[in-house]
Amino acid sequence: MVDDLRDSQADVIALLMTPSSYPHRPETIERINTHGAVIFLAGDRAYKLKRAVKLAYLDFSTLEKRRIVCERELELNRRTAPELYLGVLPITRDADGKLGFGGAGEIVEWVIEMRRFDSDKLFDRLAEAGRLDAALIEDLAKTIECFHADAPIVTDCAWPESLVRVAGTVMDAFRHPELAASGLGPAIAGLRSAMDNHAALLSARREAGLVRRCHGDLHLKNIVLFNGEPRLFDALEFDENLATIDVLYDLAFLLMDLWHRDLRAEANLILNHYFARDASGIEWAGLALLPLFLSLRAGVRAMVGLDGLSFAGGAAGERLRQEIKAYAGLAQALIAPPTPRLILIGGLSGTGKTTIARAIAPRIGPIPGAIHLRSDLERKRLFGAELAEHLGGEGYTQTANRHVYQRLASKAEAVLRAGHSVIADATFLGPEDRDLFAALADRLGMRLEGVWIEADEAQMTARVTARRHDASDADAAVVRRQISQAPERPPDWIAVDARGNVEATAEAVAARLRL
Repeated sequence: MVDDLRDSQADVIALLMTPSSYPHRPETIERINTHGAVIFLAGDRAYKLKRAVKLAYLDFSTLEKRRIVCERELELNRRTAPELYLGVLPITRDADGKLGFGGAGEIVEWVIEMRRFDSDKLFDRLAEAGRLDAALIEDLAKTIECFHADAPIVTDCAWPESLVRVAGTVMDAFRHPELAASGLGPAIAGLRSAMDNHAALLSARREAGLVRRCHGDLHLKNIVLFNGEPRLFDALEFDENLATIDVLYDLAFLLMDLWHRDLRAEANLILNHYFARDASGIEWAGLALLPLFLSLRAGVRAMVGLDGLSFAGGAAGERLRQEIKAYAGLAQALIAPPTPRLILIGGLSGTGKTTIARAIAPRIGPIPGAIHLRSDLERKRLFGAELAEHLGGEGYTQTANRHVYQRLASKAEAVLRAGHSVIADATFLGPEDRDLFAALADRLGMRLEGVWIEADEAQMTARVTARRHDASDADAAVVRRQISQAPERPPDWIAVDARGNVEATAEAVAARLRL
């Protein structure tokens, strides 16, 4: 590995690679290199040294600048991971020229001291091991939502001008010799066009309080499962403008990272859990910015990879080149999203509508898949009830049903007007319920695609009886009552037989919809 550290840091590196130099005397030292730092894993502690480098987007070239960013990193990350960040320590040189931690000598360097964690609990490692289950994804989405809710609102800031500069830097990176043969002209044109087209929305979201001091570098490698809970760490510390951003741009880094790793269901779950509330109109409108945000995030990863080539040689360098090209290609695909779709999944209770909708949502563009709207959740929100709280008859009156479907249609319209797809699951037993969505499709000049799921009574009864901690209140009696009303499939909807397992039915629905 080629190292770009300045000569002034070489002796500090030697100190930090020597176990006997540490007060707690670790047995071994493990070194990790990144483009902006070197991390030393020493027993139950980790020490981060900022590289003495100056890049297009960061400047750690002086000792004072490194002290400032170390202290800022400590301050920022104690918001989300106070157990991990212990302090900032000076490396000093005594009168005899000997280096050590602390002391009264001349300060020659600064390091961040952290509590070491199990690297297998990093979310990128959990992803590689196939351990990002739905429950953990939901916990992560809630963690990020709470973090964004508490993050300081900033209206007097450089946004969206700062994003314009990021876009310019990414477009310059796409002209790099390493990417010359990748044909990224359309991506450059698409980024420029998107910045122009969405300038007013970017500013409006700042005025609405959706630009905050965020994490700034929110991808899987900067999230760890610590004491059973997701912890965000390693927030961007070196440039306030790069981290004072739209909350959706912050989230977009994680969504892009999951998609890049082919974890599409996980990316879609994060997006849907993040919006699993009564979002305001300006929040839904932000979905129009997702293609731009996701593309820029992929472009930033390509750009950072180009900087990393300076200290990655041999096989590692070749792997990095392939990754750079993959990110650049993804950036180009993301900036040109497909036309949104409006898909309804209907049928009696217990036919598997929610499971089917959740399974196919990631396959409905734009990336990272459709917003999944569910009548059961809207009914609980309408009455201010908890997810698994059972509603009595008052929750299922004709008036209540009308309000539930109106809420579904209203949210669907907001999402579709933002250029994003919707998949809504409900029984859709009444023609008036379906007519709401037909009228919506007519207003927006788009096609309504309806799928009617059919199953036998025994299957439906077994499914509703087996539910636990679910938003649906349907039970066996509800299934029998629905069957007795003999609802007919809407004539223009696709019929899909769900008498097999739900996963096979989801594949059949996807095939019929040509996903």
